[in-house]
Amino acid sequence: MRNQAPPLVPIFRSQHQGYLLATLLLHPGREYTITELAKLVGAPLSTVHREIERLVQAGILRGRVVGRARLLSANPQSRLGGPLTELVAVTYGPLAVVSEEFGTIDNVDLVLICGSWAARYRGEAGPPPQDIDVLVVGAPARSNVYDAAERARQRLDIPVNSILSSRHRWLVAADALIQQIKSSPSVVVVDRGAYAPDAGS
Repeated sequence: MRNQAPPLVPIFRSQHQGYLLATLLLHPGREYTITELAKLVGAPLSTVHREIERLVQAGILRGRVVGRARLLSANPQSRLGGPLTELVAVTYGPLAVVSEEFGTIDNVDLVLICGSWAARYRGEAGPPPQDIDVLVVGAPARSNVYDAAERARQRLDIPVNSILSSRHRWLVAADALIQQIKSSPSVVVVDRGAYAPDAGS
């Protein structure tokens, strides 16, 4: 089945293309192999290879060969680079940015994006997200979570709302908020304890 244009930003060919662009354009000084990109995006190597070839041919990405590896990165000479970077930062950027900012916090078992952004990413039609809701499960220091949310906000230029939950509260799911999150679309960003929700994931 063809990977259809995503409701999150329907001008892209697919979710894979959007996430590839976010990964590469939001880290302009970093090089990736196709294998690394396929793992990050969660797509088959053949799919990633096709998308990469299109982006290289368009001059948005550049590649160089080192030994047997082909290294890919954003092309700083591309006139499309600036506008595309701004676009992916507010659409697919949360996947990369939330992972980086929240993923290094100690005592975190699960980080997922929920709310309207997750709904658009999962294919539900609706208005563009006006903020990013992030659930953090575990026993981290609150100040570390709030600091991560603020750094993510600055990078994405969109409000980032953090929701804290203990492991017990998440697993028991006795309160309305956790029930709603578990029954609604979400995107797992960090999972160290296999506490991802069944619904919407």
